[in-house]
Amino acid sequence: MAIYSEEEARQIMQKALSYSKADTCEINMTGSESGNIRYARNTVSTSGHRSNQTLVVQSSFGMRSGTATIDEFDDASLEKVVKRAEELAKLSPENPEFMEPLGPQEYDKSITYVESTAKITPEYRAKVAASSIEPAAAKDVTAAGFLDDSAGFSAIMNSNGLFAYNKSTNVNFTVTMRSNDGTGSGWSSRDFNDVSKFDASEASKVAIDKALMSKNAKAIEPGKYTVILEPAASVQLLNNMFGAFNARTADEGRSFMSKEGGGTKLGEKIVDERVNIWSDPLHPDVPASTWNGQGQPLKKMKWLENGVVKNLAYSRYWAKQQGVESVPFPSNGIMEGGDASLEDLIKDTKKGILVTRLWYIRTVDPQTLLYTGLTRDGTFYIENGKIKHPIKNFRFNESPIIMLNNLETLGEQVRVDGNLIPYMKVRDFTFTSLSDAV
Repeated sequence: MAIYSEEEARQIMQKALSYSKADTCEINMTGSESGNIRYARNTVSTSGHRSNQTLVVQSSFGMRSGTATIDEFDDASLEKVVKRAEELAKLSPENPEFMEPLGPQEYDKSITYVESTAKITPEYRAKVAASSIEPAAAKDVTAAGFLDDSAGFSAIMNSNGLFAYNKSTNVNFTVTMRSNDGTGSGWSSRDFNDVSKFDASEASKVAIDKALMSKNAKAIEPGKYTVILEPAASVQLLNNMFGAFNARTADEGRSFMSKEGGGTKLGEKIVDERVNIWSDPLHPDVPASTWNGQGQPLKKMKWLENGVVKNLAYSRYWAKQQGVESVPFPSNGIMEGGDASLEDLIKDTKKGILVTRLWYIRTVDPQTLLYTGLTRDGTFYIENGKIKHPIKNFRFNESPIIMLNNLETLGEQVRVDGNLIPYMKVRDFTFTSLSDAV
């Protein structure tokens, strides 16, 4: 087993640290046990189990650092990896942004580990595949999906007295359904720490229904449309926006958060006042580690409040340069939603487009956060509160900032990619051309 208890990890890292002759030494240790099953053409193609363990040593002499990695934890191997890191450190140039490792910290106890997820069996994975393949075949649809589950730990220790440990579990599922005539495609994904919240049949049904509904899509003219964005459609745009909450790039005039003539948009209203975004490693629906890779404690943090920028993330180095407290980057994103279901949003739309998801997103202009990409796996025209017919996919050019300023309605929150994102109804979303891809 590659998963070590807190005490076992502590002992191994202390042993490694005892061999250090560097000015400072930091050790990171991880381990995981994971299983998976993959299917395509309504048949299981692969399944497997992975067991990984890694110990990384970073040794520093002054501002010179070297890093070495190993996956064997006997005394001789630990001594060897520490020696190798020190040899590399002496050969390295000075790092002008070097920061000495943190001292002891206090952390909240995380809620990322669920025993039932850690105990997922091959038989369970086979049932997940069957619950997707069998209903697909019955509806003349072909399924292709992947289930991956894992349990693992991470730990950090350094020569300044810091130690942190965390265990976590995850289950990730994605499935694409294609109608057998090749004209319809549906998709869904689910991710949880707690497998009891996962329903493979429900997720598969969503994708099957989308595949059947999207058959023989019609072309409509590109332009600006009212859209209903499912969380999987908006999450990548929002994550790209979250990346702009970087104090350094803002201070250096390299991001959307930079102001002309200098300064940042901290404290300014940049989107609709209904937009509230925060991070919280202890949120029960999207729990995350309560410390980051440098050992900094992670707490609940507001990023946008009533449309106003409340905080920017400061690395330890940049915080020191600016003479402020460091603000760690978030481990998850939570956007406040409303009470409306997807069905409610559709019923309340006179004319619009329902978007299942976006993909192949690329940056057009980082200063305005303008992105381009394509719709995929189920795009539908709405008229008088009902889905009228499927439509061909579009290429879009849009900024999440413009999107959140054109917000009409916020719907229910959904977990996607470790974040909580609501359904959103947005006006004047810009589609620039058609795509023949299904």
